[in-house]
Amino acid sequence: GLLSVIQKLKGSSEQELRIILLGLDNAGKTTLLKRLASEEVSTITPTQGFNIKSVHSHGFKLNVWDIGGQRSIRPYWRKYLGNTDLLIYVIDSADQKRFEETGQELAELTEEESLTGVPLLVFANKQDLVTAAPAAEIAEGLSLHTYRDREWQIQACSALSGEGVQDGMNWISSQIMNRKK
Repeated sequence: GLLSVIQKLKGSSEQELRIILLGLDNAGKTTLLKRLASEEVSTITPTQGFNIKSVHSHGFKLNVWDIGGQRSIRPYWRKYLGNTDLLIYVIDSADQKRFEETGQELAELTEEESLTGVPLLVFANKQDLVTAAPAAEIAEGLSLHTYRDREWQIQACSALSGEGVQDGMNWISSQIMNRKK
């Protein structure tokens, strides 16, 4: 479990990883980032450009790049993808009208050469809302099962309450440990 991971890491100096946090506007990326950094999540404004936070988790320093998801910003996503160790993609589970659009963006991202083989964590955010689609349904809609060139995980969460976020971070740490073997 987690304890054995931490014990293995105790012997090594802290390793830095680059994580890119993407998704459509209003998916909850910045709220998720602030939750990971243990910051206040009550006042969030739309991201113009990007936010970078260093989060310490499981003995790693995770440099997380939260890049705005407005349609006008998305073409610039590709400029940030180099040397990415892990991609976190956030989906607003309650915004079913935009599932097709978010699926298309994700599919295009995973075809980027600089992201070949990069593990993918999809946070199915806003699960605290009654209109939220279950994570399994979202995974099906995104055809995640067809992704054969990378490890992937979908994690139901609420960035607002924090529920499910730690489970996603645990998956990230297991991916990191598996790659180091």
